[in-house]
Amino acid sequence: MKLSTTARYGLRAMSDLCIHSTNNNPVRVNDIALRQNIPVNYLEQLFGKMRRAGLLESVRGAQGGYKLARAASQITISDILAALGEPFIFGSCQTDKGCENAVTCPTFKLWQKVKGSVDEILDSTTLEDIADEKISLLESLSTDPERKLVRDKALKSKEE
Repeated sequence: MKLSTTARYGLRAMSDLCIHSTNNNPVRVNDIALRQNIPVNYLEQLFGKMRRAGLLESVRGAQGGYKLARAASQITISDILAALGEPFIFGSCQTDKGCENAVTCPTFKLWQKVKGSVDEILDSTTLEDIADEKISLLESLSTDPERKLVRDKALKSKEE
């Protein structure tokens, strides 16, 4: 299962907003888009969805932008993904349409367990948690071996 571009961009943008919104001041979409390398128009669409879901508030005017509608500790990753319309689904048996093979499918219980575990993590992880992780990384200025390996793979595949 690969996380969609919408979900990745939305989570990165919300984390960025959380980190750069000092004293709950609004943050300009253009600034977030620039820092996160996300197209401004696309980010506006994502923020519109999250505003309609009650996660963000928009502020008009010269000092306008977006700010969180509630504390980062009260916004879960599940909330963000739901607002973006990006549910985690493992197999057609978990869609609204269901699956005609569910009765005899040997992997039905497996996907139910995987979904349950992922949902538990996404429901218990907050925006504050991921923002704190980013701040911790910036303050330490160190790269753990696992992150370095993933980055090096990406750079190598770009060269090929």
